[in-house]
Amino acid sequence: MVREHKGTIYTVCYMFSQDKEEVADLFQEILINLWKGSGTFRGESSLNSWIWKVSLNTCISSDRKKRRMPRKEPLSMKIDLFEDRDSASIQANLLKDRISKLGPFDRAIVLLWLENLSYEEIGQIVGISTKNVSVRLVRIKEQLKKMH
Repeated sequence: MVREHKGTIYTVCYMFSQDKEEVADLFQEILINLWKGSGTFRGESSLNSWIWKVSLNTCISSDRKKRRMPRKEPLSMKIDLFEDRDSASIQANLLKDRISKLGPFDRAIVLLWLENLSYEEIGQIVGISTKNVSVRLVRIKEQLKKMH
């Protein structure tokens, strides 16, 4: 299951983190939550939807805890020799920066939309109606356009 869905889990971790170490920590936490919850998975939704839901809930919970804690600034040389400087990478980083400024729930919706999930699947995963997904996405897109 992990091998088959690690891309999904990693994508969620990446969108909710600020650095590689945090991605690794979130990934581990999600795996623990999937393992703990595996006995309660009833098959009412697809395995993929359940993994999205557990991953998003884990990252949203972690994000809330992080916001309550005092901010820490890691020591860094601000140099990443492996960082891409091409225009596509720059655009992707700009989009990630803007998305990271959204609230956790809106970030989850955008992430699922970027992964080409249907509005119905998004609604099922985050627990809102298909119509509400549509309305929220319109508002989120407007919010992203206004960001600098």
